Amino acid sequence: MRVVSLVPSLTEAVAVTAPGLLVGVTDWCTHPAGLDAARIGGTKNPDVAAITALRPDLVIANEEENRAPDLAALRAAGVEVLVTEVRTLDQAFRELDRVLRACGVPSRPDWLDRAEEAWAAVEPAGPPVTAIVPIWRRPWMVLGRDTFAGDLLARLGVRHLYADHAERYPRVPLDELVSRGADLVVLPDEPYRFTADDGPEAFPGTAAALVEGRLLTWYGPSLAEAPDGLLRALRAARR
Repeated sequence: MRVVSLVPSLTEAVAVTAPGLLVGVTDWCTHPAGLDAARIGGTKNPDVAAITALRPDLVIANEEENRAPDLAALRAAGVEVLVTEVRTLDQAFRELDRVLRACGVPSRPDWLDRAEEAWAAVEPAGPPVTAIVPIWRRPWMVLGRDTFAGDLLARLGVRHLYADHAERYPRVPLDELVSRGADLVVLPDEPYRFTADDGPEAFPGTAAALVEGRLLTWYGPSLAEAPDGLLRALRAARR
């Protein structure tokens, strides 16, 4: 098969499981390192002509990461497009299974079994805590309702304070975020690259957990290492 992936998480899942299937990936597909495939633009602005020129048997996409008009243009060009929806961990496992089967992978990969086992064994980092989880600043945006990252955090004993918001990624003024009195602010390094010098200072007096964004938001082989990595960051922040 010839596969084009428009989703970094799914790129890694396919590349690790079935090397050689991918003929096109986005500019944001950073894993695995040294990936040998044509770059066809970003997740939000893929080059439809370049994709069709690759003659893919399948394009894999995601309803959140990719734009409906781009996917419609690919279908209009005669390309088969598989669109995933991932808003919980359980959904991620089901969708990964579906994508790999659609790519012709004959058997379930070991990394997917390890990931399910790792999350089944998860124990929270301590007593439940409340958190603000920014994903951007200028303007400030945070996790809202029905997000994959929010589901992972809940399994680790972290309740983010905008989980019931009407929007999935609401823009919230900083003064409102600070006034919520969260126990913790969780700062991933993507999509905005929060660091020790860029982020924690906005929440004085609040413990800050700097986490690897790939462990919090990617659904693929990184899921096997995500529980340990995220728990280490959460425990370090709460010391």
